[in-house]
Amino acid sequence: MFYEPQNGHGLPHDPFNAIVAPRPIGWISTRSKAGALNLAPYSYFNVISHSPHLVIFSSSGRKDSVTFIEETGEFAVNLVSGNLREQMNASAVNAPRGVSEFDYAGLTPAPCKLIEAPRVAEAYAALECVATDIRVPMDRHGNPSGNFLVTGEVVGIHIDEAILTDGLIDIKKAQPVSRLGYMDYATISEVYQMWRPQWETSEIKPR
Repeated sequence: MFYEPQNGHGLPHDPFNAIVAPRPIGWISTRSKAGALNLAPYSYFNVISHSPHLVIFSSSGRKDSVTFIEETGEFAVNLVSGNLREQMNASAVNAPRGVSEFDYAGLTPAPCKLIEAPRVAEAYAALECVATDIRVPMDRHGNPSGNFLVTGEVVGIHIDEAILTDGLIDIKKAQPVSRLGYMDYATISEVYQMWRPQWETSEIKPR
């Protein structure tokens, strides 16, 4: 099938998010200027650069995460393991401002080293971030989308050493949760390696 998004897809649900999957979940924790805590999962999230370490997430509308980051310029990205999937889902509740999703989901806010925003103590890894850019992306006609793109530089990294094997992160131990389409999620059950070919030694050459 082929369809143009502006004309609809004719399916029971929009397949777009199911096509672009899996997507890592950025569990964003923030603290407002007044000290209120917020925790929310975002599946429009990823790493975009290694040097410097940059991450990005997109919020559908100006939610508390964006507002608190605008106020303080800081946030933490927590990684969700399979054993925390229910807590992650609970933190997506549309709670009124002033209600801490940490408390609602039964999670522990732990202090970060370099930023004032807390991290999730139970998470297998957390990234301390300083915001570098917040913007509203445009559509192809130049109209504002209503979404907010937040980019941050990672200035500190926490790792639970229980997920290390021989000094390397063992993703099977970490069991990260990813977002699929619709209301579907997944955890990693298979890992394999592929090495990039080198032109000089590759046996595959174009004819």
